[in-house]
Amino acid sequence: MDTQIERKKRFTSRQIYTAVGALLLVVLILYLAFRDTSSSMVVEKNRITIATIKEGEFNDYIRVIGQVLPSRMIYLDAIEGGRVEERLKEEGAMVKAGDVILRLSNPLLNIGIMQSEADLAYQENELRNTRISMEQESLRLKQERIGLSKELTQKKRRYEQYKRLIDEQLIAREDFRLAEEEYAATKDQLTVVDERIHQDNIFRESQISSLDENIRNMKKSLTLVRERLENLKIKAPIDGQVGNLNAQVGQSISAGEHIGQIITPDLKVQAQIDEHYVERVLPGLPADFTRDGNTYELDVIKPYPEVKDGQFRTDLAFISERPENIRAGQTYHINLQLGDPAQAILVPRGGFFQISGGRWMYVVDESGKFATRRPVRIGRQNPLFYEVTEGLSPGEQVIISGYELFGDNEKLILK
Repeated sequence: MDTQIERKKRFTSRQIYTAVGALLLVVLILYLAFRDTSSSMVVEKNRITIATIKEGEFNDYIRVIGQVLPSRMIYLDAIEGGRVEERLKEEGAMVKAGDVILRLSNPLLNIGIMQSEADLAYQENELRNTRISMEQESLRLKQERIGLSKELTQKKRRYEQYKRLIDEQLIAREDFRLAEEEYAATKDQLTVVDERIHQDNIFRESQISSLDENIRNMKKSLTLVRERLENLKIKAPIDGQVGNLNAQVGQSISAGEHIGQIITPDLKVQAQIDEHYVERVLPGLPADFTRDGNTYELDVIKPYPEVKDGQFRTDLAFISERPENIRAGQTYHINLQLGDPAQAILVPRGGFFQISGGRWMYVVDESGKFATRRPVRIGRQNPLFYEVTEGLSPGEQVIISGYELFGDNEKLILK
């Protein structure tokens, strides 16, 4: 009887399992080696904003808020203290230089003026009395000199007569000597009187000059005191408009107290600008704003160097005309031109910048099914666009809405 011989299999089950296992291991290794390891997130397409990168003219300007202010503001301070008697001008009134706005009263100042006038009158009276005394003394000395001069003439004649007689031995020598001594004494007395007259003239001139100087000083002092009285009238120093008048009738005002201001008709615009532009804002830069369909041009006249709370002040002046009925305190959105227009790659402004800082963006694939994170570089910016200096090309699409919900995912699946 023949025995059936079983045909041997080409591969055993063990070999097959081993081969399948090896194949699966190779596939697993390849998958791990070449799979997309980037983190991803599913995003609804209708909840994001996608924009197309384009090349165009980049206008290098910023938009700031400017407030209209008077070009000059002169403060009114009380030079003299007093009580407010009358308000001659009200807030908002237009005044000319020298117009009286307030009138004050000060009884103590009036008393001071009266005292100064009395002192002046006393000094003038003293000067008159001194002049009279000096004139009288001068007349007395002159009369004394006249008498001595007459006496000297007589004694000189007598001396000369006695000299002739003594030569002829007709008189006693004692009589001659007495006549000679009297003549010499009278001559010396006349010399002394002349010296007194000379000294008296010098003293009188000095005394009168000193008194005159005192009178002049007292008159100047009285003039200054009267000017203080005039200072009780608060006057407008320049042409302009009265503003913030803080003084009521009956109110007591201290010397040096601030009571109001005069606003000039000329106006300027002052803007607060981010400190990022402090080195780029210079005098002469052009700016403009629109009101009621009309565009008004300005120039930067003064950037202030101080930075406070991340901003610095800048003054701008109207180049030509300004809006009608413009008022101090109004605000406008002003376009400040920082440089000349230039061709650049542009991306519209969006919320992405707050998270990425312009260092990366999500770029949409051509299929539109996903977006991947790509490093980019953003340069200048204006209110409408960012200037792309590296990482993007015209025609590419990017997500410009906020990235707050995307976290660190490098790929976004768009649904």
